Amino acid sequence: MKIVRIVIVLTIVYLISLEILRVYFIMPFPGSQQQESISVAYFLHNNILVLRIIGWILLLGSVAKAFTKLEVGWKAALGAGIILYGVVFYMFNFRFLADKMFHQPKHVVFSNSIDNKVDQSSLVVGVLVNGEAKAYPIEIIGYHHQVRDSVGGVPVMVTYCTVCRTGRVFSPMVNGKPENFRLVGMDHFNAMFEDASTKSWWRQATGEAIIGPLTGSALEELPTQQMSLRSWLALYPTSKILQADSLYLEKYKKLEGFDKGTIESHLEYLDSLSWKDKSWVVGVTVKKYSRAYDWNELLEKRLINDTLGGVPLLIYMQSDSASFHIWNRDSLTFFYDSESDAIKDVQTNSPWNMSGECVEGALVNSRLNRVQGYQEFWHSWRTFHKETTQYSGENK
Repeated sequence: MKIVRIVIVLTIVYLISLEILRVYFIMPFPGSQQQESISVAYFLHNNILVLRIIGWILLLGSVAKAFTKLEVGWKAALGAGIILYGVVFYMFNFRFLADKMFHQPKHVVFSNSIDNKVDQSSLVVGVLVNGEAKAYPIEIIGYHHQVRDSVGGVPVMVTYCTVCRTGRVFSPMVNGKPENFRLVGMDHFNAMFEDASTKSWWRQATGEAIIGPLTGSALEELPTQQMSLRSWLALYPTSKILQADSLYLEKYKKLEGFDKGTIESHLEYLDSLSWKDKSWVVGVTVKKYSRAYDWNELLEKRLINDTLGGVPLLIYMQSDSASFHIWNRDSLTFFYDSESDAIKDVQTNSPWNMSGECVEGALVNSRLNRVQGYQEFWHSWRTFHKETTQYSGENK
């Protein structure tokens, strides 16, 4: 009887631990995101039913063998253990799972600039495809984590992870076919999506499948820009703007202040100091070379001339302290003219606009090519760009 009792207790602990650990490793519980536990998480996720059956066979077999011999106290403890398991099962399968907490929008509605109800100071992820421009407010897509849409006739998967402060737009095509994805959890604080066909897990920050049958595959990323809606509309006046889904207005309120970093969440707040985990950086990758630029330094200098991977870069922050641009500056060097609030090249003193176009002077109508860059938390950028350097003014 003593052995049977031990088996009963250990089996209940096993069943409860199974439900907790399956979710623990892929959600931001204390200590869970600092571990290299993706293989364990994937195994538990894909074998949970079999592991449950094993546990229940052991439990029911032990109970059937000894139930009539158990004292009243043991029977009460057994009942309490099963009830506790039921509570844990419910919480970790219907409350704490990522896709039970965050839902895709039911109504994907866009407005033009005239009918738009989104504050123009809001940060957006902007996309331009085949001449069509669309803006996705971060405090909206930040709750949903992904929004499925099409831009310029091209299907897109607009994603955002608020814990990493990462916005990415991907083509949802996998092996030449459109794929459906669901939010399954996170790894190293970055959102992960599971595809419906192969159940592989994909990392939001890079678009890579990190475990499952498609490990090593990558979604095609589309060029994006992050800036205030006002600045985006100045570049693309006919842009459509994603509007709030009325079903999730209360959910969006929890992200109020995220744009400016005034949110109180310990996962999403801004550290005002530089090069801390929750400090903001601008990250750039060129020819497999990555570099991070301190947001505070960019706010102070407004403009940085740099060279990365042999490519001369110009990083510029607009006066709204929110909208930034990165261009290939070719052989030119630029400076910020505070009197005219404009950027000019040193060689000809010609002014350039936010489209990267020279508007007058010797280089009029010349245009700089945009370079992809991201605003991100420093902990995220360095985690997913292991070889990144930090701009210090001496990198050039």
